[in-house]
Amino acid sequence: MSSSQRGPVLADVARLAGVAPITVSRVVNGQAFVHPDTRARVERAIAELGYRSNMAARTLAGGRSRTLGVVGVETAHYGPARTLLAMEAAARSVGHAVSLATLRGTSADDLRVALDHLHDAHVDGVVVIAPIDTVVRALDSVRSAVPLVDTSRRGTTGASVSIDQVAGARLATAHLLSAGHATVHHVRGPHGWGDAAARADGWRRELRSARRSAPRSLVGDWTARSGYAIGQRLAGDPSVTAVFVANDQMALGLMLALREAGRRVPADVSVVGFDDNVDAEFYDPPLTTIRQDFGEIGRRSVGLLLGLIAGDSPERVVIEPTLIVRRSTAPPP
Repeated sequence: MSSSQRGPVLADVARLAGVAPITVSRVVNGQAFVHPDTRARVERAIAELGYRSNMAARTLAGGRSRTLGVVGVETAHYGPARTLLAMEAAARSVGHAVSLATLRGTSADDLRVALDHLHDAHVDGVVVIAPIDTVVRALDSVRSAVPLVDTSRRGTTGASVSIDQVAGARLATAHLLSAGHATVHHVRGPHGWGDAAARADGWRRELRSARRSAPRSLVGDWTARSGYAIGQRLAGDPSVTAVFVANDQMALGLMLALREAGRRVPADVSVVGFDDNVDAEFYDPPLTTIRQDFGEIGRRSVGLLLGLIAGDSPERVVIEPTLIVRRSTAPPP
C-alpha cells in the first residue's frame, strides 16, 4: 500500500528526507542534537507528506505527547480567558500544543471528569484556570495522574502561579486615599470567587491600616451591566467620592451610571478598576486600574509545569500586580 493510500508514516518521512527514522523521531519529539540543516530537511518532508505523529502511540511507548492540558471555566470572564490565551501562546513558543477541558459545573465530580478527559487525551501535564472556591477546594481531594499547576490557590501545598490579589486591592485603595478621599467604597465580584474575596479583603485591610471606616461593599457579577446597576445606587449618595471596583468591566458600567446621574468622573467621583483589560485606556475617561500580567501567568505556568514533568519539586509563584494611573482619579471635590 502506498503512503498516499495508508497515510504517511515515520519511515516515509525518513526516506524522503534521506535520514534515519531515529532522526525523524528526534525532530518530532523536539529533542536536541539534530543539525539545523537536517532538522529543516525533516520538517520540509513532514510538511510535504502531511505527516502527523501518533500521540497515543508515542505516549504508550514512553515518550511525551508535547500537549499540555488546561481545565478552565467558561471563557467569557476576562481574567480566565486572558490567562488561557497567554498560556496557549507560551506553550506554543516552546513547541507544545494545548488541549482545553471546560468545566460543566464547579463540583469535585466536574473537576474529575475534566481531568479524566485530558488524561485520555494523553496530556503530559495540566494547568487549572478556575478561580472558584468549590473548584479550588476540590483540587485537594481529586488526584491527577499527571503533574498539575493551579493558577488560583494561595497558601496551600502543590504547584501554583497566582497574582497577589490582596496587594493589588491595597494599591488601588491606597491610591485613592492618598488623593485625599476620606474613605473608599467597593464594588466586589460575586461570592464564591476567590479573586473577588481577596480583593475585598485587600480593600478592607488598607482602610483599616489607614484608620478609615469601611462602607458596606456592594456585590456585582463581573459584568458591566451589574456595575451600571450599582452605579445608579451610588450616584444618589453625595458622600461617595471614591470607588474601587473589582474589575474593569463593572467599572465601565459604573462610570456610565454616574455620568447619566450628573456625577462627573473624576471631578465628583474617582474610580479605580482591576485587570487593565485591553480597552481600559480608551474608557471615558481612561481608567486607572490594577494591571494583572496575564502573559507572565501563562509563561510561568507553562515553565513550572514543564519543570514538574521533568521531575522538579512543586513551587508556589506569586506575581505582584501594578497600579496604572490614568485620568479616572483625582482629589475629592
